[in-house]
Amino acid sequence: MADPTLYDRDFYAWAQEQAALLRAGKLAAADIAHIAEEIESMGRSEQRELEHRLTILLHHLLKWQFQPMRRGSSRQATIRVQRRDLARHMDRNPSLKPMIAEATAYAYGNAVIEASAETGLPDSAFPAECPWSFDAIMDPAVWPGDPAH
Repeated sequence: MADPTLYDRDFYAWAQEQAALLRAGKLAAADIAHIAEEIESMGRSEQRELEHRLTILLHHLLKWQFQPMRRGSSRQATIRVQRRDLARHMDRNPSLKPMIAEATAYAYGNAVIEASAETGLPDSAFPAECPWSFDAIMDPAVWPGDPAH
């Protein structure tokens, strides 16, 4: 049986030990409770990644729309990269799709706080709810408030 304190003392050593036990088919010797906990934690991490990437993307889309005088290649690159990274994340984790609406609403709230802090505009200057669908957020042709796109 695995040393129950190894998990707390040396996570890396515990993980290596557990992987070896699983590969050897020694399930009875594996620390099943902690393995299950770690797998669940990995799933939550993927959801947090979705929210984090959406926050960054929405933050920059808001600044793009509400600070047209500060539009530039750096801000545009950030939006393009976040769209690509978010699309890849969703391709690798398609089971997150049912969480998109909730994640977008949460991320939008954070994006408004960040955009407000950076632009100097009050939170109330931004729409109370996300004005874009997820498809629009991800659409490379959508550049809010920019007639050139």
